[in-house]
Amino acid sequence: MRFAVIKTGGKQYLVKEGETLAVEMLPQKEGDKIEFEPLLVADGDEVKVGAPTVKGSTVSATVAAHGRAKKVRVIKFHRKARYKRNVGHRQPFTKVKIEKIAA
Repeated sequence: MRFAVIKTGGKQYLVKEGETLAVEMLPQKEGDKIEFEPLLVADGDEVKVGAPTVKGSTVSATVAAHGRAKKVRVIKFHRKARYKRNVGHRQPFTKVKIEKIAA
């Protein structure tokens, strides 16, 4: 089984071929191809660790969709002070489909 670790949006993700994952918002349009430089590539018992990335290997992906996550409510409240604030936030994301991991 082949998998890789990629970094995007300040986070690291463990990915496999054919997998779809939601990452931080990317500037590409839907249907565009993206290539990530993996930090680690594993193919069965063979593991290559990069410093910081594995030279000569890429993870090819396609932008599947853009969206926004479910709303997170942030409530500030001070008792006995008639103070209450209610704010909502929806984090934008990009869904990416991993096509191929080339070691």
